Amino acid sequence: VQRGGPSTGLPTKTEQSDLFQAVYGRNGESPIPVLAARSPADCFEVAFEASRIAIEYRTPVILLSDGAIGNGTEPWKLPRADALPRIDPKLRTDPEGFQPYSRDPETLARPWAVPGTKGLEHRVGGLEKDSLTGNVSYDPLNHEKMTRTRAEKVNRIARTYPKLVPAGDPDGEVGVLSWGGTYGSVTQAVIDARASGIRVGHIHLRHIFPLPLDLPEVLSRYRRILLPELNLGQLRLHVRGQLGIETIGLNKIQGKPFHVAEVRSAIEALARSPGPVTHKELA
Repeated sequence: VQRGGPSTGLPTKTEQSDLFQAVYGRNGESPIPVLAARSPADCFEVAFEASRIAIEYRTPVILLSDGAIGNGTEPWKLPRADALPRIDPKLRTDPEGFQPYSRDPETLARPWAVPGTKGLEHRVGGLEKDSLTGNVSYDPLNHEKMTRTRAEKVNRIARTYPKLVPAGDPDGEVGVLSWGGTYGSVTQAVIDARASGIRVGHIHLRHIFPLPLDLPEVLSRYRRILLPELNLGQLRLHVRGQLGIETIGLNKIQGKPFHVAEVRSAIEALARSPGPVTHKELA
């Protein structure tokens, strides 16, 4: 639950300044999936999705919320358990031919050995393992293979994402890219801007890492991309680094959510400006 930082900072105020920490804040080459909730009710859906990824891909997952969501309330209907998508852990119970570090050809996930099953005993721990037997290994080529395999396993998670469908106009003058708790303000700002005649679409990200595979194509439909976030541009830099796509940041770091008018004014400024606009001009 992101609050104003660093350190104790503004412990009761909202912010989105932990994206870099979540995506890049680990030792070694060890990427993990990062998701973000957009509202109090959405927390359940995203937590379920995070659980699916963690179980089916055998990986830790970080789920980001923020102070505004954490202190917010929203009506929410408790779903029936049998209506939820099935999560398949693909448990291994047969010891015949068992290799603890063999990989599923589709997901690259390891077999999940049921603890206590005779014949499925194997080593666990922080030391590097052989890519098949799971024995401790200091072999240089094995380490590179394992490092690349772990990264590719996380990258393949993006294959399971639903297609991005922009709200509002599917193409136009301005696309607004958002994530996390800015969803409500951005949604209303886009509705207001469209009512005034501006062709604008809204793309809201649930999956922060890995990014959706179709994000570059969706963003290419708009002349300019506005990216409002409650930090100094962390998703903007993340998108640039991962995809090489430039966006225009609208940044606020005051411990308060965006007002709808702030986002709407930025949309209007981008729509009416014939020349380049930088994030500094919208500050």
